[in-house]
Amino acid sequence: MKSLDVSRSSSSVSRSLYHSPRYPLRRLQLNCRSNREIKDSSNHREDCCSGGESKTWKGILSAALAAAVIVSSSGVPAMAELNKFEADTRGEFGIGSAAQFGSADLSKTVHSNENFRRANFTSADMRESDFSGSTFNGAYLEKAVAYKANFSGADLSDTLMDRMVLNEANLTNAILVRSVLTRSDLGGAKIEGADFSDAVIDLLQKQALCKYANGTNPLTGVSTRKSLGCGNSRRNAYGSPSSPLLSAPPQRLLGRDGFCDEKTGLCDAS
Repeated sequence: MKSLDVSRSSSSVSRSLYHSPRYPLRRLQLNCRSNREIKDSSNHREDCCSGGESKTWKGILSAALAAAVIVSSSGVPAMAELNKFEADTRGEFGIGSAAQFGSADLSKTVHSNENFRRANFTSADMRESDFSGSTFNGAYLEKAVAYKANFSGADLSDTLMDRMVLNEANLTNAILVRSVLTRSDLGGAKIEGADFSDAVIDLLQKQALCKYANGTNPLTGVSTRKSLGCGNSRRNAYGSPSSPLLSAPPQRLLGRDGFCDEKTGLCDAS
């Protein structure tokens, strides 16, 4: 009975509290609705903000892509003009040097009195071409075919001309100082007045050229025969190297015991 009374009293208390004016039912329902509306409104704001930000980024990306397209399209003519300018002005400092003619077909072409300093003619076809009076300082002509080519008066000093075909080439008054002509064929070449000083030539090729070498180079004043070392001449025109102290054998100053040799007369020199 006591437990039943306690339960009845508790239920009556809860009913009195539920229906009391301090805790109205409608107010609780309104509060719940307001909380739900607040959550919905906050979610709506987040959706609106995220959508606006995405639209902003899309606009920025589209503008950047459009600008890139405009710049690239407008830069094409400029690049074409630059490439044409570089092709027309070859070499270093725009002086027409260091041109590239590797494996090029230059047969029967005319390039007289041009500047080919440090140019590349490796394996080029130069048959019956005219390079008279041109400058080839430091150029690369390895394995080039220059059959009957005209190099009269040309400056071929300090060039790499090994394994070239120079049959019947015209080298009249040409300067070939310090040029490398190893394994090159100069059979029947015209070498009157050519200067071969300090050039590297195969022994058999030099002997063949000495059989008909003649003349003196008008620019250097050196005899062709002397520059080739014809007539069993051990010394070439300029000496190799140019300093006699470097080319001469070292002077003996010490004896067998490692002390100064009195015979030299330099032991007491101050």
